[in-house]
Amino acid sequence: MRGLSEKVTGIAPSATLAISDTARQMQQQGLDVISLSIGEPDFDTPLHIKEACIQALQRGETHYAPSNGIPELLAAIAEKTRLENKVPCTPGQVLVTCGAKDAIYDAVTATINPGEEVIILDPSWVSYEPCVVLSGGKPIHHPLDEKTFQVTDSLLERISVKTKMMIINSPSNPSGAILDQTSLRLISNLCEDFDLFALSDEIYEKLVYGKEHTALASIGDMAHRTITVNGFSKAYAMTGWRLGWAVAPQPIITQMSKVQQHSISHPTTFAMYGGVAALTGDQSCVETMRKEFNRRRDYLIKELLLMDLRVAPADGAFYAYVKTGGDDIEIARRWLESASVAVTPGSAFNTPGWQRLSYATSMDRLREAVLRIRHYRGIT
Repeated sequence: MRGLSEKVTGIAPSATLAISDTARQMQQQGLDVISLSIGEPDFDTPLHIKEACIQALQRGETHYAPSNGIPELLAAIAEKTRLENKVPCTPGQVLVTCGAKDAIYDAVTATINPGEEVIILDPSWVSYEPCVVLSGGKPIHHPLDEKTFQVTDSLLERISVKTKMMIINSPSNPSGAILDQTSLRLISNLCEDFDLFALSDEIYEKLVYGKEHTALASIGDMAHRTITVNGFSKAYAMTGWRLGWAVAPQPIITQMSKVQQHSISHPTTFAMYGGVAALTGDQSCVETMRKEFNRRRDYLIKELLLMDLRVAPADGAFYAYVKTGGDDIEIARRWLESASVAVTPGSAFNTPGWQRLSYATSMDRLREAVLRIRHYRGIT
């Protein structure tokens, strides 16, 4: 048999999903594994969202829909973008996708030519680099400040004549850190000075604790060069719905739409009506989940600090990013095999020596996980 695609064979499987799969296999063998490895809310999708989807099914919304998304959802996303994010937006500047990951793939495919460079700020989510590689682009990694997790002037050194885009993620997966105004202004200035696109992944924007989220596209002239990616998975506990979106200047959306037309066609029709209900309905469900995440966050961060572990600024999302040093992959393996606690090693996010712990699980399971980690580390 002839060889397969070198682009695909050279890409590693998702590390986050690999750890989760191992944990599930251990659970199927009867082992009591506590998984802190996957970024999925443990809440059920709010009832009014599920009911909207069921009603859509019952009235026959089971056929093809417009490739960019149903008009009601395009309008709801545009209004949300204008009112909440302070970014000018029309329905024609919106593309509804099969999750935020799909929006990222569409965006990179539609903008990056072979050999062009994309700057990725580390620690970075596991799928940014593969999306760049699959587009034929070249990922250029640049570390955030290890203490503050903010951008520094050294970012300028990564820009070359081949640079086409920066990928920004705030609040961050894996660290939970939020880029401050100084960092966002620096990114904005560099993108405008060097005529770069920015892809701003803001999927965790509603899960923020004690700070405010600022959309990159709302700064300066960035609305004209920013692709903002968002979705329903995290804030509305809709991971399995596979529903996200991108907001960008019309010419970019036009090209992203072509990618979508020739790949997925469009997201599931009846699921999109659930998306409309999520954005236009009662938002108290989001606040209820956010408050519970914050309660868990406060507990976990306190306990990790009592173990003399260093934790990144956890101002958003639902992760604690912990510096353990050493071989992070081996440490994660030992925690799983010896303590039955699954975490994700920092090497998956291009920052060896760290571990990502998700607190998207019940407080009882978090307490038990802490006890197991303390026992494994010899702390009484």
